[in-house]
Amino acid sequence: MTQPDNDILKAAHDHLWLHFTRHSSYQQSEIPTIVRGEGSYIYDIHGKRYLDGLAGLFVVQAGHGRSELAEAAAKQAQELAFFPLWSYAHPKAAELADRLAALAPGDLNRVFFTTGGGEAVESAWKLAKQYFKLTGKPLKHKVVSRQIAYHGTPQGALSITGIPAFKQMFEPLVPGSIRVPNTNHYRADEITGVKGMTPEEYGIWAADRVARAIEMEGPDTVAAVFAEPVQNAGGCFPPPAGYWRRLREICDEYDVLLVSDEVICAFGRLGTMFGGEKYDYVPDIITCAKGLTSGYSPIGAMIAHERLFEPFKSGEEMFAHGYTFGGHPVSAAVALANLDIFEREDLLGHVTKNEPLFQATLDGLRDLPIVGDVRGAGYFWGIELVKDKTTKETFTAEESERLLRGFLSKALFDAGLYCRADDRGDPVIQLAPPLVAGPQEFEEIGSILRTVLTEAWARL
Repeated sequence: MTQPDNDILKAAHDHLWLHFTRHSSYQQSEIPTIVRGEGSYIYDIHGKRYLDGLAGLFVVQAGHGRSELAEAAAKQAQELAFFPLWSYAHPKAAELADRLAALAPGDLNRVFFTTGGGEAVESAWKLAKQYFKLTGKPLKHKVVSRQIAYHGTPQGALSITGIPAFKQMFEPLVPGSIRVPNTNHYRADEITGVKGMTPEEYGIWAADRVARAIEMEGPDTVAAVFAEPVQNAGGCFPPPAGYWRRLREICDEYDVLLVSDEVICAFGRLGTMFGGEKYDYVPDIITCAKGLTSGYSPIGAMIAHERLFEPFKSGEEMFAHGYTFGGHPVSAAVALANLDIFEREDLLGHVTKNEPLFQATLDGLRDLPIVGDVRGAGYFWGIELVKDKTTKETFTAEESERLLRGFLSKALFDAGLYCRADDRGDPVIQLAPPLVAGPQEFEEIGSILRTVLTEAWARL
């Protein structure tokens, strides 16, 4: 290894503060350092290749190493590297807003740019509060979200997040966040106390818990419901048939905004541009980020229904909210080039065509004693791990610690697969490869998982 490589590793160890990371894990070892990517693969500083089974972080839709996206960034930086959207516009932000409004469902015509997903969620809650104040319902400020759901790390978005362990060190947070059950049908018996519900029955039951929460809080105090098309944290909970339709009915009945948090799910992850196309609903607001640029430059957006913009069209009202780098010219240019790739290469069609094969590959692991459930949609899947398939007994906190952090995470990476072994909820392995992946990558994912999970079971 060269001296510059050694210098990079030392700098990472001595000065880099990693996100969501136990630094104690690297006291006696180097920090894994990724230096380049190509297609569905990444390479570390030693030249070893790994299949990127998580698209970076549910981000790199068009795959690594797309020169046209780098060229779009360079061209825009030479022309206009930066200008804020504070009382001024620039061409790329306008073009991208127009394009997103055309792609979004219904009358979601107004695009407010941020630099990431958590900021988009933060923006949506703030808009909901101000909108109801301006329309004569000043008490409506609370939000309903689901258990174990992750919505971001800013103070507001973290308040909406349903993962207690992520919140405890930062409390008190923003008041007014209410939690309801998620759509984990695999655990429906435990969640409801009723045995044998079909997915559809459970979906209606879970949606009705939103109505009950709104009624308990008082409909005149609740502003919005935040939910992902397929919930990420906990391991890819898809919505049962009828769930989203019922959520839409409930929000309409109580005059509550329905916010579809699509930071992960938008831009092809489910095989559609937005979740409403997959599950037949039109929200009032979409929050999105990640795949909009395939990660080649940071950007996020809140896409709002035209009626939510009405109070700001005339008079002296304004949405007193913004970000210096929201709608950055370079990021907007990259996003436009990324959407060109989606159209030219039909990435949505590619995901839709290959979804059954990806699912079949993962379903093929159900014969392993450690695999309890396989669930997801598109290129977004979770495998729940259990101690007993018959009873669905999960692991204790100590066992989960040994299984996930003590073995699985490192073993999967060492075997050449970058993915996520997670226990926000029950222990799961999450998989979300770049949208350019296909049968060859699926076979490799399945083979590595089978080998490593077999060894994990033998160690228990």
